[in-house]
Amino acid sequence: MSLDKILSIAGKPGLYKLVTQTRTGFVAESLLDGKRITVGLRSNVSVLSEIAIYTLEQELPLREVFLRIQVKEKGAKTAVGHKEEKLKLEEYFFEVLPDYDEDRVYASDIKKVIQWYNLLHDNGITDFSEKEDSSEEE
Repeated sequence: MSLDKILSIAGKPGLYKLVTQTRTGFVAESLLDGKRITVGLRSNVSVLSEIAIYTLEQELPLREVFLRIQVKEKGAKTAVGHKEEKLKLEEYFFEVLPDYDEDRVYASDIKKVIQWYNLLHDNGITDFSEKEDSSEEE
């Protein structure tokens, strides 16, 4: 499953898998407990494939950050939990992404990235490679 079908819903813990679209929104399944919920069109929803992390040079897609974590951890879960203290989280993230913008990437963002990576890993979603439909950038 690609990150195009994985969602973060404001006000709801964890991540959700898009199940189906409805007339008034869509149905999503929690990766935490497998429960299905209906989400209205007015809800604040982010697709993981559309999220990026600020670096000093550019915005790096979340997929790339996950790939770097995966390489650092040799495919395993992160050595640091998302509930660690701020300094430990920042040190870990600096090892993964040395040029991240410390002014615009907060500890809460780092916590989410680590939590999401581990949640995806627990659910067997570990292929973060980009799947392009033969459309090349010009």
